[in-house]
Amino acid sequence: MVHGQGGVRFQNWAKTYGSCPELYFQPTSVEEVREILEMARQRGKRVKVVGGGHSPSDIACTDDFMIQMGKMNRILKVDKEKQQVTVEGGIFLSDLNVELSKHGLALANLGAVSEVAAAGVIGTGTHNTGIKHGILPTQVVALSLLTASGDVLECSESVNSDIFQAARLHLGCLGVVLTVTFQCVPQFHLHEVAFPSTLTEVLDHLEDHLKRSEYFRFLWFPHSENVSIIYQDPTNKPPSSSASWFWDYAVGYYLLEFLLWISTFVPSLVCWINRFFFWLLFSSRVENIAVSYKIFNYECRFKQHVQDWAIPIEKTKEALLELKAALENNPKMVAHYPVEVRFARGDGIWLSPCFQRDSCYMNIIMYRPYGKNVPRLNYWLTYEGIMKKYGGRPHWAKAHSCTRKDFEKMYPAFPKFCSVREKLDPTGMFLNTYLEKVFY
Repeated sequence: MVHGQGGVRFQNWAKTYGSCPELYFQPTSVEEVREILEMARQRGKRVKVVGGGHSPSDIACTDDFMIQMGKMNRILKVDKEKQQVTVEGGIFLSDLNVELSKHGLALANLGAVSEVAAAGVIGTGTHNTGIKHGILPTQVVALSLLTASGDVLECSESVNSDIFQAARLHLGCLGVVLTVTFQCVPQFHLHEVAFPSTLTEVLDHLEDHLKRSEYFRFLWFPHSENVSIIYQDPTNKPPSSSASWFWDYAVGYYLLEFLLWISTFVPSLVCWINRFFFWLLFSSRVENIAVSYKIFNYECRFKQHVQDWAIPIEKTKEALLELKAALENNPKMVAHYPVEVRFARGDGIWLSPCFQRDSCYMNIIMYRPYGKNVPRLNYWLTYEGIMKKYGGRPHWAKAHSCTRKDFEKMYPAFPKFCSVREKLDPTGMFLNTYLEKVFY
């Protein structure tokens, strides 16, 4: 008999959302997960599965049963010939990266954070940058799903293909993802070059930048023209680093947090802080070479609120200039740095923000210095309005104000996903408050 724990408080990494599940489970086998679902059925309870708890929204919260998959974290198979790896859904990518490295393999693209579970990464559509590369779920070639009825479904392009198209970005509402098979590539090193530029330059020559670097992104510093361009490209050069604890932590973390805390009393300081930190940390050329996952992953600094929408790539310039103009025209609205701009290839995954179009992701941020909330509502609503105007779709892991009506307009395949969800989970066992807004 599997036992759940009471009195556990769940909080996401940013401590922006949390819940107190009635029972908290850490199963070690498929049989135990099946038993938990059976118990939930008998008691009329909902179930939420969590991994690393990194999503900056309430997508993982529940007051009923919570399943934390951290003990189901094994690598089940490495197929060197096909360059594929099959893992349990609870494995953290940080552990997977190290193990793949031992086999001379790697994932072709990774998000900024690897303390996240494989099933969660695909469930929310994690992405990075690189116009030749899709979001992380595009690297999935097969998965297995334990449904509300207790059945295990094997899914791929050739088996249960409709369910596969839904489950590659599943929102945690189709069942419990037990295993994931990723398509890998041979291990590689990346040469990262970061250098200063201006918003005008990068937007006027966006095509050139996209062609010049395989993993290109840029950081814009609101209330200024300042931009930091980042190129990451495969290399055979030996590892080297220009990173320094003093600049990355003493200045880039602790001093920034202190100054942003002061700015909560004097908001006009934010414009100065953004410019000062650009000059301090981003105004000269910096280079790093390391194994790919060490370059893809980077520090998220401290607790924060974020939004991240994908718009059609051809709308990048108009949308960013409109956001800049909105900040200039409203001096009381302040925006922390950076606005991070990344790019991803279009795909055919039903609920992918990049469904059927190459996309630009525009990530905005408001830090919470020492856990203090900073007024952000005007900035948030202005940004969302611009994103909607240009046909944007929000990142599923992040907070947004969209409802089913919005998603029906945004996603041509939304009805298909809904019909798969209703078939697999007719009683809504895997729903929660966040998902009710999506589907009802």
